[in-house]
Amino acid sequence: MYLKIHDIPGHGSILAACDTELLGKTLTSPLCDVEIDPSFYGDKEVTEEEFLDALHEVSSANIIGKRVCEIALKTGLITIDSCIMIDGIPHAQIYGA
Repeated sequence: MYLKIHDIPGHGSILAACDTELLGKTLTSPLCDVEIDPSFYGDKEVTEEEFLDALHEVSSANIIGKRVCEIALKTGLITIDSCIMIDGIPHAQIYGA
C-alpha cells in the first residue's frame, strides 16, 4: 500500500493511503470520480505495521482500497457502514484517528 501524510498548519495532519494496485487509476461511480493521484496518496510503499503506526499519529485519514479498509476494519478504526463503494472499491474517511 502507498501512504502520504499531509501536514496542515494549525489543523494537524491527514494520512492518505491506498492499495498498491490503485495508484494512478481513476475510479468512477454515479456519485463521483476519484483519481488515485500519487501527489495525494504518495509514492512511499509501506507495510501493514507502518500503516497502522501512521494512523495513530494523525488527526484524520482518507483511505481507499480493499486491503487498507480491511486493516482499518479489523482494528476497529472504521465500520463497514462508514465505507462507501466507488467503482467496487471501498473508501473511508477517519476523523480523530
